[in-house]
Amino acid sequence: MWILWDRFLLFLGRKRKIPIRAFKVPSILSARFDFEPLEEVKEEKDEFSLLDLPDLPLDCILEKLSPLELCSMAMVCSSLRERCKSDHLWEKHMKQKWGGVIGDVAYREWQSQLASKRAPKFLHCKTQIMSLYLALETGKFWFPAQVFNREVQNGHVGFVLSCYDAQLSYDSTTDNFVARYRAQGRSMIEEGIEWDRIRAPTIDTPANVLHISDCLDELKPGDHIEIQWRKNKVFPYGWWYGVVGHLESCYANEFNCQCHINDSVILEFKQYNRGSRWSKTMISRKDHREVGNERDGFYGGIRKLYKKEEIAKWKQLWPNCTLE
Repeated sequence: MWILWDRFLLFLGRKRKIPIRAFKVPSILSARFDFEPLEEVKEEKDEFSLLDLPDLPLDCILEKLSPLELCSMAMVCSSLRERCKSDHLWEKHMKQKWGGVIGDVAYREWQSQLASKRAPKFLHCKTQIMSLYLALETGKFWFPAQVFNREVQNGHVGFVLSCYDAQLSYDSTTDNFVARYRAQGRSMIEEGIEWDRIRAPTIDTPANVLHISDCLDELKPGDHIEIQWRKNKVFPYGWWYGVVGHLESCYANEFNCQCHINDSVILEFKQYNRGSRWSKTMISRKDHREVGNERDGFYGGIRKLYKKEEIAKWKQLWPNCTLE
């Protein structure tokens, strides 16, 4: 569509024409990112230019623009190009669209790519936040994040209520993601991942490293947790949702419960029926390390869930029926 800058007249409170050329930009994917300024328009003496505005009103106008409009405005002239690249204009757009899936790990990865010049060439002349936004929007940057219920849509119900590390790329035409998972030295691809199945990594521990648990002393029945689990010692860990249960000797009597001071801690996974070998496991509060075997897999580090939003997210993913 044609983007006309007549809307700025509403901000200026004038009916005079602003001498800025209109240009055609169908989408942010086809916008020109080299930002070569268009020919400067010669102004007539009695015309008022957008650049004649004081800095504060001009910034207020630019803050109202969408990312696509900022890219378009940056192509008008060299002065607007520099203004439209400002970090403070792009921080809001980054937070609104990408804040829930981009974490510190992704930012560090992007900084590393810029430093090593592995980022696409057209992004090297931009500010860091703007370049990151455009790289995400165009799918050029495969960013680290975590995916809930990996491959469940493909029939792999064994991954229900899990969250696995992956590299993701955004597809703006479908508004969803492609994920690459690493397993046994090869990549597995999953397509069509929607926004609500993605989160930024909650901790910095890599997927192949045992997380050092710092919550064991405070765990008590009813607490919500995530625990690392992997099929064998070659596979990376995923995070699995569970709750702290009562010991058999306690009989779940809340008045006489001593589970919170016992060295043994019961973890329950209620998405599985009670007869399943996956429905519960026991760990040591004082001497917890990776435990398990090749048949049942290996349990690793634990993190306690404190935020209601995190717990609610897991409950939204709850299966319609219990698993075997």
